[in-house]
Amino acid sequence: MPIKGSVCLYFVQEVLLVLLFLLLHLTPSLAYSLKNCTITYSADVFVNCADRKLVTVPDDIPRDATITELSSNNLKQISREDFRDMSKLRILILNNNKIAHVDDGSFIHLGALKYLDMSSNQLTILTAKLFQGLSNLNLLDLSSNYVQFIHNSTFQFLPGLHTVKLGDNQLQQITDIQPILQVPHLQVLSLGCSLFSSFDTKDLPLNMSSGLKVLEISGNNLENFSISTPIFPHLETIDISGCNQPLVLKWDIPDKTFLKNITRLIINNAEFPFRNVQKVLMSLDSLMHLTLDYSKLVNKRVLATVCKIPTLRILDLLNNQISNLSVQLVACSQLSELVLSSNYMAEISKSSIQSMKRLRSLDASTNLLTKVPDDVRSLSSLEILDLSDNHISDLSCEDFINTTHLTELYLGLNHISRLDNCVFKNLNDLKILDVRENLLWTFGGAFKLGLHALESLHLGNNFILCYDMGGFQGLESLKYLDLRSDKVSSIKHKAFDGLDNVETLTVSIATELDYNFRELHKLENLTIYFNIGSSFRSPPSNFYESFYHLKYLKFFTVICKGNEFAFPFDLQPQIFEGMRHLEDFTAEGIYSSAPAPDTFRFNFRLRSLSINQADLSNLDPELFLPIPNLQVMDFFKCKIRSLDFLAQADLPALRYLILSSNEISVINETVFQSLPALTYLDLDNNPFICDCSNAGFIQWVKSNNRTQVVNAYQYTCSFPEAEHGQKLLDFDIGSCSMDFGFLCFISSTCLVVLTLVTSFVYHFLRWQLAYTFYLLLAFLYDSRKRKKGAPHQYDAFISYNVHDEPWVHREMLPALEGEQGWRLCLHHRDFQPGKPIIENITDAIYGSRKTICVISRRYLQSEWCSREIQMASFRLFDEQKDVLILLFLEDIPAWQMSPYHRMRKLVKKRTYLSWPQAGGHSGVFWENVRRALETGDAPMENTNLLTGPAEP
Repeated sequence: MPIKGSVCLYFVQEVLLVLLFLLLHLTPSLAYSLKNCTITYSADVFVNCADRKLVTVPDDIPRDATITELSSNNLKQISREDFRDMSKLRILILNNNKIAHVDDGSFIHLGALKYLDMSSNQLTILTAKLFQGLSNLNLLDLSSNYVQFIHNSTFQFLPGLHTVKLGDNQLQQITDIQPILQVPHLQVLSLGCSLFSSFDTKDLPLNMSSGLKVLEISGNNLENFSISTPIFPHLETIDISGCNQPLVLKWDIPDKTFLKNITRLIINNAEFPFRNVQKVLMSLDSLMHLTLDYSKLVNKRVLATVCKIPTLRILDLLNNQISNLSVQLVACSQLSELVLSSNYMAEISKSSIQSMKRLRSLDASTNLLTKVPDDVRSLSSLEILDLSDNHISDLSCEDFINTTHLTELYLGLNHISRLDNCVFKNLNDLKILDVRENLLWTFGGAFKLGLHALESLHLGNNFILCYDMGGFQGLESLKYLDLRSDKVSSIKHKAFDGLDNVETLTVSIATELDYNFRELHKLENLTIYFNIGSSFRSPPSNFYESFYHLKYLKFFTVICKGNEFAFPFDLQPQIFEGMRHLEDFTAEGIYSSAPAPDTFRFNFRLRSLSINQADLSNLDPELFLPIPNLQVMDFFKCKIRSLDFLAQADLPALRYLILSSNEISVINETVFQSLPALTYLDLDNNPFICDCSNAGFIQWVKSNNRTQVVNAYQYTCSFPEAEHGQKLLDFDIGSCSMDFGFLCFISSTCLVVLTLVTSFVYHFLRWQLAYTFYLLLAFLYDSRKRKKGAPHQYDAFISYNVHDEPWVHREMLPALEGEQGWRLCLHHRDFQPGKPIIENITDAIYGSRKTICVISRRYLQSEWCSREIQMASFRLFDEQKDVLILLFLEDIPAWQMSPYHRMRKLVKKRTYLSWPQAGGHSGVFWENVRRALETGDAPMENTNLLTGPAEP
């Protein structure tokens, strides 16, 4: 009993250990590695789930999300549970889906939401409680749906709403929008591309009054626009346009006071008769901003009418195909801003705009002008002039002679080939000058006169080959300088002399590197483009010295625009020696091998390190030891094969780690233990191996609640071939979850249990098993014999021990074979030589009518005798016939029979013959044997199946 108790206790302990192991390996709920979205943490928690082929709203969006974008998916409906726990959400974008139904109360938990975009979906009905809970919503975009009906109570839950976009829907008449106009603080209503044939306020209740300030309405069927009741007392802007075809509209405003506050009118893609246009313009006494965009209204008479509006200040004639303005705007002297862009104008005729003495901004971009309009010289109040994207080839000294108040001048995308010294001499207030993408090959001394206030200069993409010494002198106020160009071959020594206040510089270098930045004392942002070609030369010995004086540099970017990994030299560490305030370094296509370990030894303030399109396969962890405050590491396409360098890099502040498009196949998740601040990890487009070597990483991605692994559920397997294209996180790690210790535990447990079971069976059940085995053999043999129907070869098989063989020859054989004539089978005489013993025994027992067991103490101890009696006893119980005769040569007490279970059982149940009891009456004994042998094979009721009557 104590032994059994100990065994039970042992097994209980083993079971408890297994349960503990399983509990410790349970996977917690998903935290940051979202299945279909990415998260960007800044001032807001931005969750981007756009364009992921989603059919339902993901259930793993973090509760603290403030901006969620689900645009361009396959969502068909919104349920009450989709945004249940997102109480901090302020912006929700659901546009470009297939949403046809929204459960009432779906937004009830979004009390902080301010912007909701459901445009480009399939909504048909706005139900009463659709927007319940959105008490702080400011902007609602429902444009491009199929809305046909709006319940009267739909907008009652939106007291803070000020902008509604409902264009391109199926609303048929103005009464359909009555629920919207009841919103107390509504300011902007957009009804573009509607199906209204008429917009007449008389169709609305007379007592209705709206605080609307901006009304946008358009549609191909719109024929009438009438404000005949004082429903919009605060209306300031009307935008009325054609949708897919020019709008022909009847304008009916019976009382001008209804539009007394209109300051802006936008007419787009319209064809009004002149009288209608005149009627419209004359009904607006407060009009300040007029836009006639892409319409056929602009002609001499219309412009004459426009110029008679005394309050007009801004006139926008964008995209009206005006080829020549001539003198049509002579009377518009009151304008302060004029837009003439995209009109195919080859010229602006002299005297056409010279009367605009108040003009502060003129936009004539994207035309066909070949020179600066002559009238510009008369616009002394002009502050902004945009002549970009024209065909201007020359600038004269008189072009800007009187525009002394210019602050912004845009001349980019023209054909200007040179700048004379006097061109800008009168532009003492100019702050922005853009002459990018021209044909300039030199600018001479054009910047030495007049541009003392210039702060931003764009010279990029010209044909200037060399920047000479002192070329920028006179630009002492310059802060931003862009010299990016594929044509630059060299920048000479002291080329930046005089640029004491430049903070941002972008330059391109094609061949020579003979220059320095000694003069740029306040430079904070430097971007260098190396244009690699056959003529590019390695830097001179003093190249790195030019960077030593950049003591205030914070952002340093170096980009190679040649072939990938073709940069002819690696940046040496000394380039960074003077940059003691460097915070951000970006290198693209620069390094052919990893930077030297001491590269950043003087840049302890570095926060962001980006090295792209390089070979960092031999990266040394010591590179990061001088920059422990690094927060962003971006190593895109750098041939990195392992993350082991991170374990020794000592980067406790690292938050963003981008290692996409590398050669990483196996990741040891323990490296992330050395990055306690890591919140963003991008490993996209790496050749992952899907086997147990990545099991720990897969488990870490799913269970960690600190680091977001961007697009982790889209990572695919590259190896082995059988798993190619499968998702990495779909790999079954169940077979990998048992570590070596656990396997040892299982193995030892099984070994102990097997040992215990084997010992138990051997001690208690070995004879039963052996007996069962022989019973099976006998059964099979008996079945075969019965099928064959073969006659018996012998009358009896004699089963005896070899030590009893003299008695068998001396007593038994003479009596049974000699006197009685029985045919007996003896193993030493009749067994077939070479045949397995067990088969000989089986053949003998089943080939004889009966079996006589000559039992002695040695017989009981014999293994083969035991097998013979077992086989015979099975035949006895199988055939239920009297086939077994027990003959005892010795008197064996019952206590000596107890170890021989089978024999003892037979003796207790059946009568047997005893040779010692025969004494001197051997004749009687052999007569009883004869009678037993003569007994028939058929069973008889209440007779002894083993023998004849027992010996007295």
